[in-house]
Amino acid sequence: MRKMTHKEPTPPPQVPFKRGKVKDVYDIGNDQLLFVFTDRVSAYDVVLPSTIPKKGEALCKMAAFWFDYLKTPHHMVRLKDPQRMIVRKLKMIPVECVVRGYLYGSLYERFTKHEIFLPSVEPVLAAKLPEPIFDPTTKSEKKDEPITVEQIEDEGWLDAEQIAALKERTVSIYKTILDRADSAGFILADLKLEFGFDEEENIILADSVGPDEFRLWPKESYAPGKVQESYDKQPIRDWLSKVGYKKNLDQARKQGMPVPRPPDIPEDLISETSRRYIIAYERLTGLKL
Repeated sequence: MRKMTHKEPTPPPQVPFKRGKVKDVYDIGNDQLLFVFTDRVSAYDVVLPSTIPKKGEALCKMAAFWFDYLKTPHHMVRLKDPQRMIVRKLKMIPVECVVRGYLYGSLYERFTKHEIFLPSVEPVLAAKLPEPIFDPTTKSEKKDEPITVEQIEDEGWLDAEQIAALKERTVSIYKTILDRADSAGFILADLKLEFGFDEEENIILADSVGPDEFRLWPKESYAPGKVQESYDKQPIRDWLSKVGYKKNLDQARKQGMPVPRPPDIPEDLISETSRRYIIAYERLTGLKL
């Protein structure tokens, strides 16, 4: 299949001081940053060569929706346009705060390899966990790795009281979005959040909240024991596994070799992924994109 070419929005004139996997960040002064939500897509911590139309707009507007909806301190100042958001500059906490409500993804892999112990949990793919678990990871441009609460404290990133507050805030936000997703006909399988400190050392919700930060499954097709239909970038992950790229990537990383070039995404998969981002936004927010 031929590769589709999609144009990115015209960037600000200055060079971004941080180019993330899917988001560019510009320092605009006055302790503020400009986030540009691009149509780039990443999987397995690798930026893919294809882009997804409307993805950046869906993520930017959904992040704004959640910042307003969650009623928790956040860093958003305002939307500048459909793909750009102005936020307060924070001292970011170097931890990805992950909550998992279902046995899926890397949690399933680690559990079945006996790398993690989960009491009263059977090794059934996509099974609902008795309670959501806090499962933090490191933040890395290469590959995020699981980290324990004890390791976070030992590294000096947070003290015990801050970790407890972060865990409580993360699980609370997960449950709030879980309820909203349920009313929209979805299951929120997991959620990844980022936080930072403001000038008074208050913990502030930061970065973004959307399908690049959670797995979203339609309730009508959910069944434990199988790969789930997903309204996020999971279809792209599944395709990369099917064509053998994930296996090659894992081998290269294990051997300390350069990351192999990812394949171009087929046109039909690009269109379907774009459609799912739009549907997720519209059903979760009740707004049209």
